[in-house]
Amino acid sequence: MGLYLHGSMAMGCYHPDHSDIDLLAVIKDKQSKETYKRIAKQLMAEEERLGVKGIEFSIVLESVVRCLVYPTPFEFHYSPFHRGRYKADENYFCGNSEDPDLAAHFGVTYQRGICLYGKPVREVFKPVDRRYFLQSIRSDVDEALKEIVNEPVYYALNLCRVLLFLKLGMIASKREGGEWALKALPSEYAIVADQCLAQYNGHCDKLELSQSQLVDFAKYMLERIENALSLQ
Repeated sequence: MGLYLHGSMAMGCYHPDHSDIDLLAVIKDKQSKETYKRIAKQLMAEEERLGVKGIEFSIVLESVVRCLVYPTPFEFHYSPFHRGRYKADENYFCGNSEDPDLAAHFGVTYQRGICLYGKPVREVFKPVDRRYFLQSIRSDVDEALKEIVNEPVYYALNLCRVLLFLKLGMIASKREGGEWALKALPSEYAIVADQCLAQYNGHCDKLELSQSQLVDFAKYMLERIENALSLQ
């Protein structure tokens, strides 16, 4: 069916230091586990050859794309999170499961994705049911309060783009979410978005934010998100 680029590279804000290359493949029929294991090995080789942070790659059936359910089934998945296990265990396989993130990936692909091979995006993907898209992007920040201290840029900018979607209906990149937050948030929270955005863009090496600032930011944004969701 096709291979599709989505995420930061498709939306023009890829940064080699902290961005993955996000890919979706849509196929007609199930393949063998051995086929998927060979794909994992090839992806690891490509990461090394290209010198990239990582490739996130999911394979889904055409029937799943045509009739979306949530959480969304997938045939195969590879990402830096799984890379260590693929390397250490030749029998490891991530597949035949469900992923709540896929609804958001489908939505981004439909709106802003790039076809690398196969049928054009709009011939394969359909608009994602708003309920599923909201559940998917909301699940991506569920751990924000606990994890923002460990991964401030990831969670701060994801919170921004979730709130942006709820406010304006815009499917945005992390960078676009942060840029919107600079103007939309009160100054004490905009400064968090500003510093995280600067690091995301490669303009600063170290955040000058305290743990309490980050936690307060997460609390504020999650409250705003929940308030916005209650009005949907």
